[in-house]
Amino acid sequence: METAGTVVGGLPRPNLRERKKQRTRDALVRAALELFATRGYEGTTVDDIAAAVDVSQRTFFRYFASKEEVAFFVPRLAESQVVEAVRGRPPGEPPLESLRRAVLDSWDDINATVEQLVPLELHLRVYRVIESTPSLFAAHLRRATELEEELARIIAEREGLDMDADPRPRILVAAFGGVIRVTERLWSTGDDFSLAAMRDLMTTYLDQVGPALAGNWRTS
Repeated sequence: METAGTVVGGLPRPNLRERKKQRTRDALVRAALELFATRGYEGTTVDDIAAAVDVSQRTFFRYFASKEEVAFFVPRLAESQVVEAVRGRPPGEPPLESLRRAVLDSWDDINATVEQLVPLELHLRVYRVIESTPSLFAAHLRRATELEEELARIIAEREGLDMDADPRPRILVAAFGGVIRVTERLWSTGDDFSLAAMRDLMTTYLDQVGPALAGNWRTS
């Protein structure tokens, strides 16, 4: 009999019940994103999502508090990997380079994580829905601000700075986040919707920011 404590390869393996819950959650995510991409966010209800997976509305709300939460489930996974990548950068690395390399070096791993859950093509289609839906875009900007605050605190800790007394971590991360958002906006309105095109555009724009902000801030 499997238990929650079963260990495989040094990591706990989910038991049968946990795996079933994960499959239901993942099915709800896939169904919701497919509906958002085909019907639009406003044209999709929670009942539509639940019906697509053959579960009740009550079951949906066991996993997600709202349509908005399920819409951002995949981006949240990607963002958490970026945060961990920034935490793992070498301690002597200049702050902007840490942010830049955290995004670009983890690019393939992030996409692999996404693809385990939903097809990348669907993920990219939903991103364009987010960009074109006012309520989702407002939520996207709010979440981006929260992510920037978290990254700024990580940078401040790495550099031994008091973020409330020294504005540079917030300024740096705001500039970095602005570059990411501009890149995403241009990519989403362009002709090439491939991940390679997004990565190339992001690399180009990040490289242009470097000279002004890439200095090492350490004083000791």
